[in-house]
Amino acid sequence: MKVLIVNTYDNGGAAKASLRLANGLRERGTDVNFLLKRKNDLTLDTHVLEPKKYIIFKKYLFKIIRKLKKYDFFKSDYDKFLKERSKNLELFSFPNSSFDITSSPLYKEADIINLHWVSDFLDFSTFFEKNSKPVVWTLHDMNPFSGGEHYEEIYLDINENGFPKKRIISSKEVYVFRKIKKIKKEALLNVKNLHIVSPSIWLANKAKESDLFKDRPIHCIPNSIDTSIYKPKDIREAKKHFKIPQDKKMILFVADSVTANRKGFVFLEKAIESINNKDVVLCVIGKNKLKSNFSNIIQLGVLKDDNLMSLAYSAADVFVIPSLMDNLPNTVLESIMCGTPVIGFPVGGIPDMITNGFNGLITNEISVESLVESINQFLEGIDKYKRKDIYKEAFNKYNLSVQAKAYEDLYKSILYK
Repeated sequence: MKVLIVNTYDNGGAAKASLRLANGLRERGTDVNFLLKRKNDLTLDTHVLEPKKYIIFKKYLFKIIRKLKKYDFFKSDYDKFLKERSKNLELFSFPNSSFDITSSPLYKEADIINLHWVSDFLDFSTFFEKNSKPVVWTLHDMNPFSGGEHYEEIYLDINENGFPKKRIISSKEVYVFRKIKKIKKEALLNVKNLHIVSPSIWLANKAKESDLFKDRPIHCIPNSIDTSIYKPKDIREAKKHFKIPQDKKMILFVADSVTANRKGFVFLEKAIESINNKDVVLCVIGKNKLKSNFSNIIQLGVLKDDNLMSLAYSAADVFVIPSLMDNLPNTVLESIMCGTPVIGFPVGGIPDMITNGFNGLITNEISVESLVESINQFLEGIDKYKRKDIYKEAFNKYNLSVQAKAYEDLYKSILYK
């Protein structure tokens, strides 16, 4: 059985998850190749789809067009749409690409194709027209079945009472969403052997409700973690490494972009200000600098090394993830694999991983007040959270072998039915 895993990049949350799956499958003896549009880490065992000459020519042409598009006369309706779209919203992707994944030699020799995060790489119309192999599509967000959004965000910003503000969707957005969904739906019309995998129950249910995937087989297989890297380390030594005072309780926040609306840092910031506990220090990992009124804040910037990230989770007394919408965040898995409890809002796949009072707390609602209550509750009962027990349960559920076997069983059930 030859498996081809396809992802646009080798960096980011989806790339991390799909690379872990590839490693887990290889450890079990499965023949796996990994195909990318762009490779950043030359040390990884992955392959890039080399563009053909005509594609290279198109890229140069696109560069010229992009320069011309600075002038309104040359701008397409889609360009104008993206320009008018709120910059606080998540990524938006169209279902077209100049790449032909079916032209890759790795595609041709594979028995089964496992798509992951493939925006700007997979061309919906041509891929599903040319594809002759069974496809498993692992969802990392909502884009495969949405009208272009990677998360169909319900909220945008925070109100004066600490609750999320409802997002207002314009008629132009509705028009574009419908147009893109129509393209995707037509591309999938005669596709038969397509299976959907969701890491979280929440995203699986969203896929079942969608026009595109409601009639497709949908499986729920959680992501995995490399347990040779993410494991408990001595909390005192970890705090010492990051120069965190030993007498302080460290609250950790991690996001690719700290200021991204969906990641909800503003809720944590306001909660910390309300707690006003001098024994608490907030440590932030991610890009974009913050201007905060909270004096005990340490900004570590971007940590690209997994060993350093594991050390950061181990240094924390608690990891707080105030996301307003999320799938099955790698950050939560990484935290509990290091034995560190997690506090989060009751959204997405976060409740899949957190058991109240055992490995963290799920707030009663999405609000600053509810987050304050949960943080205070945690700090008051911090001794009941046993890091070794948290790690042991996480290891049994989310190690590479558990996920790899589930995928292996799925591939075999599709190929040998």
